[in-house]
Amino acid sequence: MYLTIKQFVDDWKNSSDATRKLMGVLTDQSLNQKVAEEHRTLGRIAWHLATTIPEMANRTGLNVKGPQEDALIPNIAFEIMDGYDVAANSLLEQIMENWTDGDLQLEDEMYGEKWRREFTLRVLREHEIHHRGQMTVLMRQAGLEIPGLYGPSKEEWTKFGMEEPKI
Repeated sequence: MYLTIKQFVDDWKNSSDATRKLMGVLTDQSLNQKVAEEHRTLGRIAWHLATTIPEMANRTGLNVKGPQEDALIPNIAFEIMDGYDVAANSLLEQIMENWTDGDLQLEDEMYGEKWRREFTLRVLREHEIHHRGQMTVLMRQAGLEIPGLYGPSKEEWTKFGMEEPKI
């Protein structure tokens, strides 16, 4: 639960930095990777993260810039990351300029329900965490090296001069 804007800002900066780390590894070729034929591609999931920020946040009355929900999925990895950057940065700017700590307790109509704004912000962050997990599986399948987000990844242990843990 977010009680202050600062709490969210600190969390969002860490979370969006983790998302940027993953997106920075994507290649144009990797964007078509999918776990199975009828599933989303890696590019689609990454683009979904970029488009969800303005789609969800703007339901609260903010004017977050970024790619629209119905925008075509770019086939260039840098364009996906750029769209994400615009949206993630705009979200912070809009919240810091337009909301006070007390506004976090206000309710908005969200998908047929009433959500407190602090809950909406928590959903946005947790939504990213969920899809980052999906992305790492597809990135591994595509042969990409996964950066550590909450500790070293499999590939990073040796870079730290340590032996990978035995499982």
